Amino acid sequence: PLHMLKRGPHYRCTAVFRGDNIPVGYHDSEPEDENMTVELYAFDCGQLSMPAGIFLEGEEGTMKVPVPAFLIKHPKGNVLFDSGLHDKLRTDPLDYFGEDLNAMVEVHYRGDEAIEACLESIDVGVSNVSHLVNSHLHFDHCGGNCKITDAPVVIQKKEWEWATKSEPDLGYYASDYQTGQDIKTVQGEFDIFGDNSVVCLPTYGHTPGHQSLRVRTERGEFVLTGDACYLRRTLEELHMPGVLFDREDAIASLHRIRALQSRGAQIVYGHDPELWPGIVKAPERMG
Repeated sequence: PLHMLKRGPHYRCTAVFRGDNIPVGYHDSEPEDENMTVELYAFDCGQLSMPAGIFLEGEEGTMKVPVPAFLIKHPKGNVLFDSGLHDKLRTDPLDYFGEDLNAMVEVHYRGDEAIEACLESIDVGVSNVSHLVNSHLHFDHCGGNCKITDAPVVIQKKEWEWATKSEPDLGYYASDYQTGQDIKTVQGEFDIFGDNSVVCLPTYGHTPGHQSLRVRTERGEFVLTGDACYLRRTLEELHMPGVLFDREDAIASLHRIRALQSRGAQIVYGHDPELWPGIVKAPERMG
């Protein structure tokens, strides 16, 4: 519906600039305090059934994929990476999506998969989140932003500008992300705590300003790809999605993720239905 695509009347924006062309993932230094404890938790925030060709170009049929989110516990704060689906998708998806997207997407989403329930499973309240990092602003990555009202949203400047134009593309719903928080726009890599443990990595291509998140814990280094890399097949075969904003940028981002993997990082794919069941979920610690 058109009312969901209009620019909201209230939002605040604080810009942080860090050089748009910094190569992704080439910080070699370790965290400043090697004794510091950083913990990574994975949340299951529902599932979506969509045409398989969206995820793999030329693929037939339907693919049912997970909707993940992640929480990083750091001595200086709690970072939420993506926020799952909006509650309205449990009650009235047609009103939320409109006819076009509702015809493409079947939502599987329980109350205990809402972001506040996921956070409660590890004894973190919504008011205890210090930073909300959105990989991008499609509906399945920022639907719970309205519940994380006390944390600034960290987003690539390109993504924010694209999403707040007068009529965003299909998949963007302004009511999901124009929810009143401070908006911290960044350009290129951004080190959340300044110690190289939680770093936003620009991985453009899926959308104009997509970003992934690199997390270093004592259990290893993890790259939460978001939609820069839906599936293991995407990375291993360079079998691209059927829908991309910029194919060239998307391929370049996959090569950057491959470079991180070759250096030992564990890749956590954005929507892989084969690998997601093997990921340790909250309340147990993933990393």
